[in-house]
Amino acid sequence: MKFSVKPAALAVASVLALAGAAQAQNVKVAFIEGLSGPFGGVGQNQLKHFQYAAERFSGKQANSGVTVEIVPMDSKGSPQEALALLKKASDDGIRFVSQGNGSNVAGVLIDAINKHNERNPGKEVVFLNYAAIDPDFTNGKCSPWHFRFDAGVDMKLEGLTNFMKDQKDIKNVYIIGQNYSFGQQVSKFTKEFLAKKRPDVKIVGDELHPLGQVKDFAPYIAKMQAANADSVVTGNWGPDLALLIRAANAAGFKGRFYTFYAGVIGTPTAIGAAGADRVSMVSYWHPNSDQSQFESIYTGFKAKFNEEFYTVAAVNAIRFLVAGVEKSKSTEAAKVAKAMAGMKMAGASGEEIEMRASDGALQQALYVVNWTKAGGTGVKFDAENTGYGFKTMRYLMPNQATAPTTCKMPKRP
Repeated sequence: MKFSVKPAALAVASVLALAGAAQAQNVKVAFIEGLSGPFGGVGQNQLKHFQYAAERFSGKQANSGVTVEIVPMDSKGSPQEALALLKKASDDGIRFVSQGNGSNVAGVLIDAINKHNERNPGKEVVFLNYAAIDPDFTNGKCSPWHFRFDAGVDMKLEGLTNFMKDQKDIKNVYIIGQNYSFGQQVSKFTKEFLAKKRPDVKIVGDELHPLGQVKDFAPYIAKMQAANADSVVTGNWGPDLALLIRAANAAGFKGRFYTFYAGVIGTPTAIGAAGADRVSMVSYWHPNSDQSQFESIYTGFKAKFNEEFYTVAAVNAIRFLVAGVEKSKSTEAAKVAKAMAGMKMAGASGEEIEMRASDGALQQALYVVNWTKAGGTGVKFDAENTGYGFKTMRYLMPNQATAPTTCKMPKRP
């Protein structure tokens, strides 16, 4: 039996093919980050997260007509360099930018984007913030062009101090952080929350150090030991945390570290066996989470790059961007921003997450985890081949991990 296709059918097929091609949307995201310098290793690792997320959650693999392309731009961690790259990106017609390593950089980007958008209607830019968590960005300095996919300092410390208040062995707390807005906010909220929840706890140290400039943290550890600190709260990240913990291990410091970023590349190796059951972290996800829906992403990323996957914020930034383009049927930044505000979808732990329209802060679950030997109950995956990984100690649903906002959101276009 022979089959023949009539010319009319061919014509219809051609029209449908053209229609499908017309619906395809290509979106570029300028990844403005420190890809060299003291925190270049962290930036390069985050770039891989975004590239992998774009590969998995846009285009053919996602069965989507929206394809996201990540355009790396090296700011060297400098706010001034970041501003120059933002101008270049906007001049090149790129309408979406992402950055996260450093609230000092994020703050100037938010201000610059607000001014650019006011002066250039129709050529607006949207900021996808994946890790800069100064609470001011979703409070007094909130912007309709800014969307934060990490949890704020206030949200994380609410969860972390709720865990700490139940640890009866905590008596003397030492606070140490990097000397910029993020480190300053960590100090502020730690003192505020502990005073309310554990007024018996003493703050025996509270200091800030230069960002990315300290090569030997031994003098700081000596101060902690002299102050008889049994607990350390720090927002340090990248080499500043890895070197801090290495110095603590070398000095035989027995206090516990309560951290934000113990899972960031290089830090698990620095913690090692010496840090077993002495390092805690507050995070919106980890690979051993009991309700993890992202195991294939974790294993796939590690197989491809031989590095740890931990920044779910990169995945959520791409997912929300793609969904925003699909919902608005446009790649215009103003329309996509309007579509993303208030958007909900399933989170990495199976919970519903929401991009809160009132302040641009993603509402999501939080975990408090402890560093412990892998292979036991709840620790399927180790980190960086150390034989140790993170175990859930407390899980907070989004309604438990939220924080109020004072944002008076300017009217969205």
